[in-house]
Amino acid sequence: LISSVDPKFLNLTKVDDQIYSEFRKTFRDLKIDVLDPEELKSESAKEKWRPFCLRFEGVVEDFNYGTLLRLDCRKDYTEENTIFGE
Repeated sequence: LISSVDPKFLNLTKVDDQIYSEFRKTFRDLKIDVLDPEELKSESAKEKWRPFCLRFEGVVEDFNYGTLLRLDCRKDYTEENTIFGE
């Protein structure tokens, strides 16, 4: 799915725009082109991520499932460039 559809036309939920808006409000300074694993996995990061995800409980099915993320968006999905975000 990821490689077969241009991402600007891909909607995974009916509330993608709302999720993105809330994401940008909550994580204003998070650099998304090259992710720092510490900004996703540290205890202080989890203190921000948990409440963010809980906002979508009952709105998005499987709202708290993990996902595979590329650390550097310019590179392919490889073992070295992938992290599991919970």
